Amino acid sequence: MPATSAIVAAPIGLSSLTSQSPPGLNTSVAGPSPAQSPFSELLSGAVGQAAQLDQQAQEAVEGLMTGTGVDVHQAMIAAQKADMAFELALAVRNKAIQAYQAVIGMQF
Repeated sequence: MPATSAIVAAPIGLSSLTSQSPPGLNTSVAGPSPAQSPFSELLSGAVGQAAQLDQQAQEAVEGLMTGTGVDVHQAMIAAQKADMAFELALAVRNKAIQAYQAVIGMQF
């Protein structure tokens, strides 16, 4: 379950990262500009959403096992959402580690 929320929220969070444009490039649009948020807040929000989707998946599977009105397809969808959120978080972590290693390896 956390995977779907994280995936859906990723384009929203990334829009704040791409709102800064290089000098000379006019990217103004009508309406208010999106709120700027630090990268750490974006990451912590995505991790929180992934954890929430995982909790929802656990509740859905528990509801399926106890027979409290959760359908099999609902439990499977919740589990797949959580799996996708985890995979997304893992991919972002791996890319961040690669970027860190590239910076450390640079000659100044």
